[in-house]
Amino acid sequence: MRVEERTHEGATHSLSIANRERVQITGVVAVDSFDDAEVNLETEMGLLTIRGEELQIKQLDLEKGQFEISGFVSALQYASPRQRTGRQQRGRSFLERLLR
Repeated sequence: MRVEERTHEGATHSLSIANRERVQITGVVAVDSFDDAEVNLETEMGLLTIRGEELQIKQLDLEKGQFEISGFVSALQYASPRQRTGRQQRGRSFLERLLR
């Protein structure tokens, strides 16, 4: 599966999946969290959550915006930059949550 690159205010982002076992992504700005079952990325096009099993980072180059992961991929989900997943909400500081 290949998703075309799109430009959004000068930014580019692409995503390629091979056999649900390898995902290559460009336009990655930051890795918010990672474990063997879930990866949360900030991309040029919004927040991206990858879920699966035995996930392993194979390549990470934030200067070039490149990211590659292997393992069994069960789901990919984009969220708006303002929307956070439960894990990301828990990662916020106590003060941020208190002042919300």
